[in-house]
Order: sequence, then C-alpha cells, then structure tokens
Amino acid sequence: MAERAPTALLLVEDDPNLGATLCERLQSAGYRVALARSLREARRELALDAFALVILDVGLPDGSGFDLAPEIRANAPATGIVFLTAQGDPERRVQGLALGAEDYVVKPFLLKELVLRIENALRRRRHFESVPDPLRIGEASVHFGALRVERHGRTLPLGPREAALLRFLAARRGNAVTRDEILDEVWSRDEYPTPRTVDNFVLKLRRVLESDPERPEILRTVWGVGYQLEIPATR
Repeated sequence: MAERAPTALLLVEDDPNLGATLCERLQSAGYRVALARSLREARRELALDAFALVILDVGLPDGSGFDLAPEIRANAPATGIVFLTAQGDPERRVQGLALGAEDYVVKPFLLKELVLRIENALRRRRHFESVPDPLRIGEASVHFGALRVERHGRTLPLGPREAALLRFLAARRGNAVTRDEILDEVWSRDEYPTPRTVDNFVLKLRRVLESDPERPEILRTVWGVGYQLEIPATR
C-alpha cells in the first residue's frame, strides 16, 4: 500500500529566524511545509499548490494577513487558517476569528502548543471533505465558500462561523450531535464559547433554512443531546 502524502501547510512569516525554526519543527512533526515571507509570495504559493492549512502572520512587509484570509476563504474554502501574530489585543483577535480562522496564536508561544493547535485546526477542517459546495438543503442552496445561501430567488449572507457550523452538521447529517462536539469542532476555545453560543447560531441558521423557524424540520433539536440536520430528498 502506498504511503499517504504528508499534509501540506503554508507558513506565511517574514521573520527569517522564526520561519526557519517553524519549518524545521513542523517538518519534523510530519508535515510538508512551504514558506512565504510576504503576501505576494503567499498568493503565488496558493496558486501553485493546495494546502490543508495556512499559518498566517498579520504584520507582513506588503500588507496585512487579514487581507489574505478572505481570499483564502473564497478560493479555497476547505483550507484552514491559523493566525500567528504579535498583535494580541482582544479586538484584533476577534477580527481574526471573525474572518473564519480556526485559531489565533499570539507571539511569543510554545512550539509544542502551536503544533497542537495546528493539529486541532486540521481536525476541525477534515469534515469539509465529505460535504459538497454548493450543497442543496431543502429549498436552499448553500454556497460555503462564497458565504451565502440562495433560497426562493433571494441571496442571504452567511457568516464564517454559521457556515462552519452548518458544514459540520451536514457532515454528520442524520446523526444527533452534542453541543460540546459542536464547540470542539467549530469554535476556538479562545473565543470563550458556551452551549448557549451554539443555540444562538442554530437559531440564525433556522431563519435562513426553515420555512417555519418555530417548527424546524431540517435543523432539529434532539432534547437532552443537541442538534441533528436532516437534508430532505430533492424533488
């Protein structure tokens, strides 16, 4: 049996010493790593190869990593993003996570911790492989990469976390999923989510997907457990 190819990562980091150290550490952990030192180099690498995850610095010589994240989300929605930056104030952290990043790591950091966060981010992205984009759910067509839902001739916006939650439930469709499972798969713990966070996002999705959000037939509550997504057969 042929060996499985190593998971490909793109490291976007302009500090040459840190970049070299991280490449060596990640390669020793079994990853294939490409290094870019600017947004221009990162865009070139993304055009040439498919990456499971981008480790993205915010402060780069030719701009901000926050500018590249939406491009990755639009062009490679199955690719994860972990921000790695010295900009650790809460507003910047919220901004990064709102762009759909799996995690936001502040310098300085422990190498072992970064590797674990990368592994967790990759685990949260793997369910994307089993869910098509776009995906038909009842009367709605969900475009995960474009962050929109088309239903009855209307186009409705979909936030990055709403899209991630819906895609995870779609990967587990027909099965009851607990709130804790959802939190582990969709949210970073740095966001301080709670089970109530899940409930609020489910309510938002029901307003988009259900004919009657008060009597959901697609995104159902499983009392005492969590939620279950049922995808009706298309007519």
